[in-house]
Amino acid sequence: MKKQRGLKRYYKRLATENDLDRVKWLNLNDPNAWFDNWHLHFDWKGYGDTSFKRREPHLDKLFRHFYLLEQRINAFKKDFQLYAIILDYSSYDDALFLHTKNPNNNNFPWKSECEVSDKNNLTNADLKDYIDNLTGYKLHFGTAEENYCILTKDGIGLPVT
Repeated sequence: MKKQRGLKRYYKRLATENDLDRVKWLNLNDPNAWFDNWHLHFDWKGYGDTSFKRREPHLDKLFRHFYLLEQRINAFKKDFQLYAIILDYSSYDDALFLHTKNPNNNNFPWKSECEVSDKNNLTNADLKDYIDNLTGYKLHFGTAEENYCILTKDGIGLPVT
């Protein structure tokens, strides 16, 4: 197996980069703006699939961006949903979502297709501990191809169920 080079620099950038600054079209002051489950992934190479030590910095970046988007969304004048979906073992698929009424689909407000509950069903012990130690988030757990968690915050947009 080929050794991956530059990981030290990669993980250092994870802690400081603001991906929202690179998204020039994310103009929350535009009255015509809409988002069809627009989302950001933070572990494009799936590094966190091999160990939680590698996954945790990606999760930290996801929640930092949740906070950054939460701060920016105050200027938005439309109904919206802001949420994150974290999968039990697939770090690549963890993402932060912004959703509004849109011309593409009649799927606003978004609801999970699977039944969700407040009972933590994650089997990844490290992820379960990480999620349990978060504060200020409302948690919903479900199962599709694997167990997952939907995270929202009260008072930030419309609820996701």
